[in-house]
Amino acid sequence: MPQYNPNIELGIHDMELIEVALRDAKQRLSMPGGPDADAAIAGRSVREIDELLGRLHNQKVFFRPSNTPYVGG
Repeated sequence: MPQYNPNIELGIHDMELIEVALRDAKQRLSMPGGPDADAAIAGRSVREIDELLGRLHNQKVFFRPSNTPYVGG
């Protein structure tokens, strides 16, 4: 069984491409009567994709000014 490389090197473009592919897969799985008609499998896959997209979102660093106190809007 292969082992995973702990030092994964992905760039910003790579991450964006992964997000786009995941969103496309989620859209296809969410279509009624689509290619994956088994609702239980499709529902589980959509949930897994949502969770992965959430983890990818949490990896992003958004702009936050460092010289003044941050007040969220």
